[in-house]
Parts: sequence; C-alpha cells; structure tokens
Amino acid sequence: MTCAFRKLLLLVTLSLTVSVSSPHGSAADSFKLEEGYTLLFNRKDLTGWELGFCPPGTRPNDEKLDGKTVSKDKTFEVVDGLLIASGKGLRGAYTTREFNKDFHLKFEFRTPADNKKNNSGLFIRGPQLQLDGTSEGGLTNVFKNLKNFKEGDWNEIEVTVTGGIISNSVNGKALTAKDVLEVTVKDGKPTAKLNGQVIEVGSIQCSVSAEAVCKCNGERIGKPMRIPATGVIGLQSEIGKFEFRRIRIKEQQPAEVSSPSR
Repeated sequence: MTCAFRKLLLLVTLSLTVSVSSPHGSAADSFKLEEGYTLLFNRKDLTGWELGFCPPGTRPNDEKLDGKTVSKDKTFEVVDGLLIASGKGLRGAYTTREFNKDFHLKFEFRTPADNKKNNSGLFIRGPQLQLDGTSEGGLTNVFKNLKNFKEGDWNEIEVTVTGGIISNSVNGKALTAKDVLEVTVKDGKPTAKLNGQVIEVGSIQCSVSAEAVCKCNGERIGKPMRIPATGVIGLQSEIGKFEFRRIRIKEQQPAEVSSPSR
C-alpha cells in the first residue's frame, strides 16, 4: 500500500467519522432562517433565556442563562446545537424580553417514543400549550387524532398570535354574542343597560387580550387559546427528555397610518 493511498484512506475515514458522529449538527447547519424571522435560540448557548419556575410569574426567575450552555440544576442545556429540556425537574426557560406585538412563532421538538407519558410545554405569555410525545395515549392528549404527528421524530409547532381581542363582562360574568350592552352618557353622567335592564356602570369590566392559534405539522391543535396582551415565551422541563431546535419568531409591525392628503 503506497503512502499516498494510506493518506487518502485516512482522510475518507475521518470524513465518515465526522458525518456519522454529528447527525444533529448537520441538520441544524442546513437550516436557513426565513426572511423576517429572528432566532430565539442561537444554537450555541442559552443567551436570551432565564431559568424560572412553573407556571411562569409565580416567583421571580432565579438564574440568568446568558453565555451558559447548561442551567445550574441541569434542567436545560445545549448539546449539538439543540436546546434540551432534561425532564429532571419541573422548571421553565423563559425569554429575557417580552413579545407584545402580534407574532408568528415556529420551532421543532422531539422526544423518545419509548415513554408515551413524556410531557413538556410552550408558555405563550403565561398560558401553556402542552407538548406530548404521542398522538394517542399521551399525558394530556393535546395531539389526539392528529394525522401528521411523528412519534420519536421531529414535529413542528407553529403559533400565530393576534392581539386586540376585547372582552366584556358584567359582575364577573362574560358577555356572549347574544347579549346587548348599552352605555350612554347624558349631561356627563353615564348609564348602562344589559339586555334592556338597567345595571350599575361600575359592574362593567372590559379587558384587551390576544388569541393564539396553534398548529402541529400544519394541523390545528384544538381551539384558539386566549392569552394576555403582553408577556414572555417559555419552554418547560417536566417529564422525559425533549429536544428543541429552530426556535424563531417574526413580529408583526403595526400598520402605518398614511398622512392626509393636502
């Protein structure tokens, strides 16, 4: 065997070893970010995230993760370009900034198929979208009857958040489309009627929230979620190992107001 042939054989062997030992890296490297989207996870460390408790907001977050590849309790870490929720404790990783505009959020997740009760979650300004590891027999059945769900493989979650949802209630009871609420002001004094009956103006509550439409591999997940108008995005560590990748967001810019013509 000539010296040149030995060198060629060594190079081929090294090339094969690298490609086999880094399956996740090659998949992540081939991904191209869509126009207008921003990565929430940089594939290298946990910059832009904080470790906190579940559900979010119950207590202050207790660890800033900028520049770190693993949280102090090892519930979240970065391995081979993936964000890993270990399932070693009930904890959350939350973005350090709020996302208060309308937005589109996309990411992919994967969990081993050997335990159908594996469970994680996505927090959208507080409320949680459950993430199971199966479409049949899961812990929460969030993906029940979805035809495109892939056990043990990558599944894409897509969330579209739209704000400006106005809700009205009287004495804490939400009004429906059948209710007629009338508020009038005469001589500076407001009066109100609900379905023709006089009510106290102070009994009326109005709130502005948002709505999140969630999909898995293009299929709608249940009904739209009602969520607050402001808040952060989070991932949950609970039961079993979950891998996340390609976490990205596209915020919608407010519509421009044209100047009146002169």
